Amino acid sequence: MYFKNPGIENTEKTIELAIKTAKERSIKHIVVASTKGYTARLLKDSGLDVTVITHVYGFKEPGKQEMPQNIIEELKGYGFKVYAGTHVLSGAERAISGKFSGVNPVEIIAHSLRMLGQGVKVSVEISTMALDTGLIPYGEDIIAIGGSKEGADTAVIIRPAHASKIFDTKIKEIICKPL
Repeated sequence: MYFKNPGIENTEKTIELAIKTAKERSIKHIVVASTKGYTARLLKDSGLDVTVITHVYGFKEPGKQEMPQNIIEELKGYGFKVYAGTHVLSGAERAISGKFSGVNPVEIIAHSLRMLGQGVKVSVEISTMALDTGLIPYGEDIIAIGGSKEGADTAVIIRPAHASKIFDTKIKEIICKPL
């Protein structure tokens, strides 16, 4: 499915399509990007293994976590796993490019994925992060849900690879995304 525009207005439909696809294909794991908990909460009654990836500490303000602790605890109360760690498609390389006005290979990967949409880039990134931390199993198709700014507008079936082998990642199907 294609959405006319990116954004939060597509969140509920994206979640609905992701859950429906997971159940039809017997996919057990969903990885979702969420910074305020809104998108993640919509998966509460999905019956699936949900991993929530939020922004790294210091993303907006040094030493601070953007997602309030009470929201993290709420999501964990649903049985969700919540992870905040270095973004695999920026991380330390962003500091180098910012300091020296250049571009690094990992950022080229990120920008290349953005040709398919910000949500596709996010989906690859968060699924890799979840795999690298052992929150999802290796070698299985999962569904990853990302967005363009706020909410979700992209869902993909993906078989992520570890960051050290990111080019082995397989995007099997784009369930939905904005045009």
